[in-house]
Amino acid sequence: MRLTIRRIGNSLGVIVPRETLRRWGLDEGDSLELSGEAIRRPRRGTNSQLALDRFKRALALEVLRRYALEQVRERSLANLARWQKAGAWNAAHAEWRQVLAEGTDAQLLALMAGEDEHANQLRQSMPFVGMLPPDVREKLREEAPARSRPARGRRHRE
Repeated sequence: MRLTIRRIGNSLGVIVPRETLRRWGLDEGDSLELSGEAIRRPRRGTNSQLALDRFKRALALEVLRRYALEQVRERSLANLARWQKAGAWNAAHAEWRQVLAEGTDAQLLALMAGEDEHANQLRQSMPFVGMLPPDVREKLREEAPARSRPARGRRHRE
């Protein structure tokens, strides 16, 4: 692909097409590597956790687009109760249950949509992913960079 050098403000620069950035798993605020000969996406090994965090956040944002918070609370609490009964329980599940049962809408939104480390960690054990249809989850998975796609392992069912 040929990129044209253009004036951007008082500088000269290159605009990388949005579709290329999307394929590379990059978005606004991410970095590209610049060497003496090339501009390229970062090496995969350096940001696979970042890509997984983005994938999990994309799942949470899609749930928020499709469902009211009360529906998210109700279905997530039902999932957590079932998981605890089945012995699939961890500290993240306990924290989710506390926020879902007693937390404010703002606290729940901060965990579902937040970009901080704590929200990223909790989204690794999110109790609401089963609310999305399989085709939507697969579409979001396909949009994730190839090397950082989550493995298809055991999944909690809703």
